[in-house]
Amino acid sequence: MTQFSDYFGPEGLRVRGTVVVVPGRGETRATYARFGRRLAADAYRVRVVDAPALDPEALTASLTAFAARLDDAVEGTGAGDGVVRPVVVVGSDSGAAAVAALLGRAGTPAAARPDALVLAGLPGRAAAPVGSWDAELDVRTSCPTHRGTLTDDPDVRRGSLDEALPDALPAAVEDADTNLPVLLLVGDADPLADHEALERAAKSLPRARLSVVHGAHHDVLNDLQHRSVAAEVVSFLETLRNDLRPLITVRSSTW
Repeated sequence: MTQFSDYFGPEGLRVRGTVVVVPGRGETRATYARFGRRLAADAYRVRVVDAPALDPEALTASLTAFAARLDDAVEGTGAGDGVVRPVVVVGSDSGAAAVAALLGRAGTPAAARPDALVLAGLPGRAAAPVGSWDAELDVRTSCPTHRGTLTDDPDVRRGSLDEALPDALPAAVEDADTNLPVLLLVGDADPLADHEALERAAKSLPRARLSVVHGAHHDVLNDLQHRSVAAEVVSFLETLRNDLRPLITVRSSTW
């Protein structure tokens, strides 16, 4: 049976939208507990799913199964009152690559076609050997809390960042044919990212923004800057609800 981790907003507040979070290589749903709670505190309905299983020898079948799971996850949030839109899918690492690969795919279930995407920590084409667990942690994050969360979770697969993605996935966001609003998030200290490819993707997509997090590593949603990153995601969600018209603009500033 498919399982999810759910985070609900404060009692009495109207739900402002639905966010489905897709983890990446080696991660578990518990990896995103802090992120889920933070978005839920702003009255968003948050559901974290399991990381997609991507078989390089059967990628089409893997993506089809992932799309069906995503559909179930979204539909399941609407029990009783219906799914609250906008629906935004947030993917990290291989989760982000898998979400990007679903764009424009024929046969993708309706609920798995969201209103917007957040793609965080998209890995580049080249695989980079990570090595020991301490070295993997250094690639992932400098946040002591997140390092502890990963280390103490027995279900986190150590060494997973050494696993290369199927060849078709790293190029998926560049090749995507979508009019969906897309927020791309990357740490400027992420050694696994192809920063030039992300800039090309941001320029090629009709409604995309690339936000670079200074000092952040690969796990950009959970690194030391996680509060500012969550604020950037919430700002995107609120702007999306306002038809992509910014709610705040800076007229004057001396810093």
